[in-house]
Amino acid sequence: MSDLQAVFSLEGPLAKALAGYRVRREQLELAQAIQQAIGNARSLIAEAGTGTGKTFAYLIPALLSGGKVILSTGTKTLQDQLFLRDIPVLRRILNVPVTVALLKGRSNYLCHHHLQQLQLEGRFPDRESAHQLTLIQAFAQSTHSGDISELGQISEQALIWSRVTSTRDNCLGTLCAFHEQCFLLAARRKALQADVVVVNHHLFFADVLLQDEGAGELLPQCQTVILDEAHQIPETARLFFGQNLSTTQLLDVARDTLKAYVEAVLERDVIGPLLTAMEKAARDLRLSVSLREGRLSQAQLQQQPRFAPALEHLALTLDALYEQLQQDEVRSDAVKAVALRVQNLCYTLRHWQGSPSGPQQVRWAECYLQSLQLNITPLDLGQLLQSQWNKRERSWIFLSATLSMKGDFSHFQQEMGLEQVPGCCWESPFDYAQQGLFYIPEALALPNTANFTESVVQAALPVLQASRGRAFMLFTSHRALKEAHALLRAHFLEQHWEYPLLVQGETSRTELLQRFRQAGNAVLLGTGSFWEGVDIRGEALSLVIIDKIPFAAPEDPVLAARLESLEQQGKNPFMVHQLPRAVITLKQGAGRLIRDEQDRGVLMICDRRLLDKPYGRRIWMSLPPMRRTRSLQEVVTFFQQPDTQ
Repeated sequence: MSDLQAVFSLEGPLAKALAGYRVRREQLELAQAIQQAIGNARSLIAEAGTGTGKTFAYLIPALLSGGKVILSTGTKTLQDQLFLRDIPVLRRILNVPVTVALLKGRSNYLCHHHLQQLQLEGRFPDRESAHQLTLIQAFAQSTHSGDISELGQISEQALIWSRVTSTRDNCLGTLCAFHEQCFLLAARRKALQADVVVVNHHLFFADVLLQDEGAGELLPQCQTVILDEAHQIPETARLFFGQNLSTTQLLDVARDTLKAYVEAVLERDVIGPLLTAMEKAARDLRLSVSLREGRLSQAQLQQQPRFAPALEHLALTLDALYEQLQQDEVRSDAVKAVALRVQNLCYTLRHWQGSPSGPQQVRWAECYLQSLQLNITPLDLGQLLQSQWNKRERSWIFLSATLSMKGDFSHFQQEMGLEQVPGCCWESPFDYAQQGLFYIPEALALPNTANFTESVVQAALPVLQASRGRAFMLFTSHRALKEAHALLRAHFLEQHWEYPLLVQGETSRTELLQRFRQAGNAVLLGTGSFWEGVDIRGEALSLVIIDKIPFAAPEDPVLAARLESLEQQGKNPFMVHQLPRAVITLKQGAGRLIRDEQDRGVLMICDRRLLDKPYGRRIWMSLPPMRRTRSLQEVVTFFQQPDTQ
């Protein structure tokens, strides 16, 4: 019997320590595959269905490996769960003396310098912030980590946190008077000394892989990198391998520049007008684009008659500001820090202007109500990443419940530059045929018609009544969500239905999910962020309704450029890129329904293309193997059956 067989057996330490533990063949096989990859310094792509127990399946080989391991997660929530709950439990059960560190991005740590600056200024973003500052001051004196999540009395979304934490741009580094007491640097020192370091994907790319903020020493030391929720990596990687500049950044650097001159008691006769001109140029750039919210390609931006002149004017004012800062930076460390920021902004802006989008990257803009962000995004992520994976001999383990299309990993492999890395699947141990029902309603409108969302709501109403609420309704756009909300609200009032109707955007995601659990019969409407990372077990969630196959909008500038590039390579963009991405996203949404062996529920997808289009079969064959039906009566009967088998 191997060590892992002993650990996972009914006579092993897990069974003795964990109430309700049961042996899962899939979990043991996954753990063995990971252990073998680590032992041979090989890489592995692993898809493990819901209920496999993949967290313990990778943690146990990692803790037993004897080498330095980096664990990267898709969310800070899972990061905290691993560090605060799962790893301590396993370390005790397995009796392994490994040291573990938690490392987050700099915005998660209190900054002594910026806290002092806010205290001296005495100006607050809102009235509540004044009260919150007193709590933060006390926290600064008592905390060992400086991790703002420890101060539970203040939401992590509170405005005041941006004033008392640092960014890469406004960190003074070694010039800071509080350099020796810095919470972030202390966390990094612990990470360097630990056997196991828990990070998240954003930090992994920004700090570790790109060695962007001084934590690059971590990666050379480690023998194994385990990336959970790996389906999120391509999007995260594009963010960090690209470049961006926003009008918000420009206004922030103007504010910080003025503050630096005030602190250093420098004359502001010259710098003041330059800052005013740059701020106006930044605002004028936003006003030069007529789109309120959304994305525009570089070509579309050039069709806006005021955009190019406004961009060039901004570049000139930014250049003038930098010239003055260069003259004054010798007089103050704070001025030297903002001069470096402005220099980087000048470079990014000129780079964005420099040449049109090509086969390697695409230039585009994101429009917000009050700001504009210019972006340069690489198209072929695989080439960029491949060099990272091959830098030295180590194990890279990529894990998720959704990486393949019916066992075909080619999309993920090509996008990530992992064509030579094997992909393996472990199916969920759940009995989907008994626990779930997959329902595609009759008489649905086509997704591209004006009355589609109305037909979705009409099809959903009798199912919501049969399920007695207890539902997620997941939409592919905010527009569809708003329309559905209005229709449902009117019907609920008319029929006197008492199911709480919860809508994304009303309050924080955490608060909405808490209300959903507590209500027990709520209907929650959500878009992107509710399609994954939500674990609601039991009767409270018994129905998941998805409006349509989540194909990305083809007019998106990055996607359009990616599809054009694939076509030029002689590939079928739809089959190679659009379809696999849609399947992975759809599997995430469908995965919200059955979360443990006792769950029962109906998955309802309101898209005729699953049956009418040739590719439809490939999609539903990739979903959990539930019984399929088009009969509303069968759905009603399913909900009338007892909730326990």
